[in-house]
Amino acid sequence: MAQIPNKSAQQTAQYAVPTSADVARLAGVSRATVSYVLNNTSAVRISEPTRRRVHEAAKELGYVPHAAARSLRAGHTRVVLMPTPQIPAGPLFSEFFNELQWALSRFDYTVVQYGSLGLTGEEAARAWAELRPVAVLAPGASGLGARAVDVLKRSGAKAVFTLGPQRTEGAHALLMDQRRIGNRAAEHLLERGSRHIGVVIPEEQGLEPFARPRAEGLRQTVTGHGRGATVTELPLAYDEESAARLAARWRTLGVDGVFTYNDEYAMLLMRALQDEGIAVPGETAMIGADDLVLGRLLRPRLSTVRIELPSGQKLAELVDRVVRDPGMEPGVHDVLGATAVHRESS
Repeated sequence: MAQIPNKSAQQTAQYAVPTSADVARLAGVSRATVSYVLNNTSAVRISEPTRRRVHEAAKELGYVPHAAARSLRAGHTRVVLMPTPQIPAGPLFSEFFNELQWALSRFDYTVVQYGSLGLTGEEAARAWAELRPVAVLAPGASGLGARAVDVLKRSGAKAVFTLGPQRTEGAHALLMDQRRIGNRAAEHLLERGSRHIGVVIPEEQGLEPFARPRAEGLRQTVTGHGRGATVTELPLAYDEESAARLAARWRTLGVDGVFTYNDEYAMLLMRALQDEGIAVPGETAMIGADDLVLGRLLRPRLSTVRIELPSGQKLAELVDRVVRDPGMEPGVHDVLGATAVHRESS
């Protein structure tokens, strides 16, 4: 009786997994040379023609290096873990994180975004540690403490960075002090003559870690100014109905200047005030933050606080230095700058 061919066996043979030995034979080099070339090893000099032959052979065979095997040989992965922020990231911060990921890839790191919503502190650190990252860049809202940093380092993480307004013991701190944005907004409005300043407090869930420090920074500057200057908090949901309700009672608030948290809330509030016949800046000066292009298209053009973040390349270089020298004393790096930009709305 004829034997029926095993379909799965045929498929396995048809799609045999190529090895580094196959690449070496096709390229006419040793397996060690293949490893040096495909792992971008800088300690060994390989001629450019040889590198091209290896890459061409790997491409022809469909060979891809085995990340897990490479990690076992090296004693660590090349994974940089970036937990997903638990707060909405605006265009500015999204662009910053995209640039950072690209720059890290140039150093041969694999960036993995981890959706750990709801996890904080040690619980989050243990979940991240399961992936054995060589570095972790944790947003400030993740609530890492010294014990959580220790969990990550014991799992093999050579570099732990926190991004936020405060530092954590044992981790390198990339300080982003949001109060500075409120400081610049208040200084600008005071310089333009405002004395009764409103500050928008977004009601959108998750924005408090940004909004509260910005409001605090504004209040510090206004209080320090004296001369009868006051601050009024203005809760505002990100919808037209909420903005219309606020605009309807605007003249009862006695506000002659307003910091709107960011440019998006400024656009929302400006339209509502104009619908109520309240002139900007005639009756109320206005300043946002983030310096979005859309703010320049408004009429009047929107004054704003331009936020300056470090280049992704510089931050990737810092991560790489710490990975190469894990004994480096954890440092504090002040990475957020802020400058008021005057336009027509103030």
